[in-house]
Amino acid sequence: MTRRAVLITGGTLNLGFEAARTIALGHYPGSKEDPDKYLLVLLSRTDKNNAADAINKQAAAAGKPHRAVFRRLDLADLQGVRQFGRTWAEGVAAGNTQDFPPIQTLLLNAGLQFPAELVTVPSSGLEATFAVNHVGHALLFHLLAPYLDAAVSPTGARVVVTSSGTHDPAQKSGVPDAVYTSAEDLAHPPPDMVHVPGRQRYASSKLANVLWTYALARHLQQAGKLAGRDTQKYPGITANAFDPGLIPGTGLLRSGTGVERFLWNNVLPHIMPVLRMAYSTPNVNTAETSGRNLARLAVGPGGSGGEDSTDGIVQGISGKYYEMRRPIPTSKDSYVEAKQEDLWDWTIRYLAKGNAPEEARFREFR
Repeated sequence: MTRRAVLITGGTLNLGFEAARTIALGHYPGSKEDPDKYLLVLLSRTDKNNAADAINKQAAAAGKPHRAVFRRLDLADLQGVRQFGRTWAEGVAAGNTQDFPPIQTLLLNAGLQFPAELVTVPSSGLEATFAVNHVGHALLFHLLAPYLDAAVSPTGARVVVTSSGTHDPAQKSGVPDAVYTSAEDLAHPPPDMVHVPGRQRYASSKLANVLWTYALARHLQQAGKLAGRDTQKYPGITANAFDPGLIPGTGLLRSGTGVERFLWNNVLPHIMPVLRMAYSTPNVNTAETSGRNLARLAVGPGGSGGEDSTDGIVQGISGKYYEMRRPIPTSKDSYVEAKQEDLWDWTIRYLAKGNAPEEARFREFR
């Protein structure tokens, strides 16, 4: 079986690292029926803990054929994202299948939260939360879409976007309600949105993740590139979103105050049962637990039961939002097609910047 690549943004720490480790060790549901060998590409600004080496040592000790590599990627740096895309394209063109194999899955997982009122990216002028959590990921997808080689894999190629329950006001997460007026307002906040709290910007970016995922599934279908349930007969790409739940101790609050970071890293991880009761949800998890759930969506070959059931089939399924191991409804705003299309069109136009051939390629997934 041809080795397949699984690219994971935020892959060196916390949820992304645990998803990669789970795949490498074969600890996801259905792993025994999965014939693929994986190259786990851990994308992040740094790999201070030598995450790829740690995964390789554990995989080798377990006798698994998978391997991991670290490659630097800063999602806020759109020119850097473009360079990564060019490097991948050049590697494929050169026939270097060892380092640039067909892509099985894009796990668009990395996320940042800035408690300050407004942080912008100097190189682009974009609001930083939206830039990292959405724009950089969207560019990465469009650059790599031609290399999502569904025909090689028995389970089809996949895109999984890590979102958050904070996108849905009905979940009462304690974060200010997400607001989507337009993509342009999130990218370049007008004067009346400059003082929006940073955590509301985060929630709004997570709503954008869901809107974009739904739009992606629809446009893949319109282009004839959406995978069907029988991925052997109808190869293509699936697109879904994932809510990892509240995971205390991760790097999400690294831009928070000293008190916030202390509570997040040293107190909350030890009171998860209390947090589940306080938020009236079981979706308060360790990174290991959520990593297994994310790995299932990334490479799990199927499932048992209907697609809407816990641990149901995931092969050939698109347009779902998974909480833990079950798809659930999302916020009212997330289903508004006009908002989905506003984000979809703005994103492609912004990324192409008037380059008509590139805009056409992005719209046609080529």
